[in-house]
Amino acid sequence: MEQSGTSALLQGAVQDLATDVVSALRGGDHVRMSGTAAADDPEGSFALAAVRVLGADLLLPHVLFPTPPAPGALTAFRNTVEAFPPRADAAPAVRWSHWAMRRTLVRLDPALAGPPGADELTEPDAAWLEEATWQVLTHQLAVLAPLAVPGDDCAVARAARRRPVDVARGFVRAVRRRDWQQAAGAGRWLTLIEGVPQTLGLEAGLDFVELMGGNDPRVALQVQAARVMRAAGALV
Repeated sequence: MEQSGTSALLQGAVQDLATDVVSALRGGDHVRMSGTAAADDPEGSFALAAVRVLGADLLLPHVLFPTPPAPGALTAFRNTVEAFPPRADAAPAVRWSHWAMRRTLVRLDPALAGPPGADELTEPDAAWLEEATWQVLTHQLAVLAPLAVPGDDCAVARAARRRPVDVARGFVRAVRRRDWQQAAGAGRWLTLIEGVPQTLGLEAGLDFVELMGGNDPRVALQVQAARVMRAAGALV
């Protein structure tokens, strides 16, 4: 029961933060962290864990528009990066998620990049994506949707660019399986890469995913990010 309650609190905290990000993406404004993420958490551990789940997307509006982040959001983001370094045996997706957060932090606060020549942003290995089936590729790209940012190049983005048809197949599969979070994440990548089949009907597909995703703010976040980037005509 205690574990179930903890999971519910964390899920609620993540949804609160995702809702704040969606609001900022729609309004071109600062991410105004609602504070509900830490309402029952005086030490702030739930808030940090929620930021870790959302990853680099917490500050996405400030990357896309761009605007300086509010001090509270930047502090929470920085504290999370410092509190949750990947373990030595961490899965590749975990390492890439942390790398994306570090890159975002350095982008928005260059003073944190360290001294000249510091090699803090060396990319993790991405070899596991090279031979991945289209199903696995789409799943991993959806997990790593925060890496789908216009104008940025990394090994994960290059893997997505090389296989637009496979990602499109994965998007359709996710829709058919009613996996709205995976469909929204894949759709965000498809917005940024060339060679996507015109027959996919991506824009209408994203509208459908948002509708069927109901009240899930994490689905809305990915769809709104795709719309902002599509409007800007951005590519990775």
